[in-house]
Amino acid sequence: MYFEISLNGVDVVMFDKKNIKQFFSYFCVGGVSALVEWTLFFLIEYFWNLQYLLAVFISFIFSTTVNYFLGRTFTFKSSSYENKKVSEFLFVFGVSALGLFFNFILMYIFVDIVGMNTNLLKTVAKICSTGIVFLWNFLSRKFLIYKESN
Repeated sequence: MYFEISLNGVDVVMFDKKNIKQFFSYFCVGGVSALVEWTLFFLIEYFWNLQYLLAVFISFIFSTTVNYFLGRTFTFKSSSYENKKVSEFLFVFGVSALGLFFNFILMYIFVDIVGMNTNLLKTVAKICSTGIVFLWNFLSRKFLIYKESN
């Protein structure tokens, strides 16, 4: 059983065994990365009392680095970037930067518009933002960065 869609005239199988396994692997990698991000965000926001968007940025740098190495090791094992690790790393960060932009927008909406402005509620907002941006991160890696290896 599988589900197929067409992107720019190219048929893409979305729900076959390989893609489901890869998504689950990325979900686990993303889970570890998210725990790093949420923990750092909470520590920076709570103990260092930095502005929440700066805390989002700092925690993003660390979690994206963790995500890159774990994702490359467990989820996207082969790549067209085999001999271009720096290019691959920069591409991952570039695509993730758009996810960071989404995170900033969502955090602003949750904290400044909705009013989730206590330390605990900001952390809850960060968790919600991460969950929303997760799908972007997976799909961008699968179809933009590692498209030839899948």
